[in-house]
Amino acid sequence: MAMSATPRLFVEADLAAGGTAELSSDQAHYLGRVMRLGPGDAVKLFNGRDGEFECRLDQVGKSAAVVQVIRQTRPQVTTPDIWLLFAPLKKTRTDFVVEKATELGVRVIWPVLTERCEAQAVRTDRLSRIAIEAAEQTERMGVPEVRRELKLVDVVANWKPERTLLFCDEMGEAPLLSDAVAGAASAAILIGPEGGFSPDERKLIRNGPGVRPATLGPRILRAETAAVAALTLWQAAVGDWRNP
Repeated sequence: MAMSATPRLFVEADLAAGGTAELSSDQAHYLGRVMRLGPGDAVKLFNGRDGEFECRLDQVGKSAAVVQVIRQTRPQVTTPDIWLLFAPLKKTRTDFVVEKATELGVRVIWPVLTERCEAQAVRTDRLSRIAIEAAEQTERMGVPEVRRELKLVDVVANWKPERTLLFCDEMGEAPLLSDAVAGAASAAILIGPEGGFSPDERKLIRNGPGVRPATLGPRILRAETAAVAALTLWQAAVGDWRNP
């Protein structure tokens, strides 16, 4: 899908035709210094609540910008009810997972700490910025929530069975994820670290509430590949790819 030539930015402010919106200093710098835009140029804004709006730049300075909100171009839509839980990887690979998960329409991105994690600390503020940039570029109408990292044992202990937890388990017998997602329109996908889950962790997860073990085929995938593959299968089977 080709991206629009008009800059598209996420804002926290409420949006309504006839109103105005103030942009952050980073956004002002991007529009004025990077994109070389000035008063009268077009910008699109969205906030994940009010839809997408065509806007016109009114003022653009080094550290501030104001836009006039002209009209709604798309109404707000609900994102698919899918979460991604993954073991943090090395920096660039974690960035990749967050970016691609956002592109693939997840509602929640949740780093989960396991015994074999490559990283035990996550900067959720930084990952949130990556998710915002991916949403801006790929025409999403909202930005996924990036949650603070939590230990696997605590995630499983507090899991609500109403949300199916699709456990991508490369070591055990399980149906293909494309078959396991049947009826799982409100779900979460759990991807392990590069070294896989430990035996104790696999037992803990499989005995957890709402868990459905699943596989991603005959090959052992890298963790970031598994995340993309699993989300793609879910979207194609029960997500909004069936109703674009």
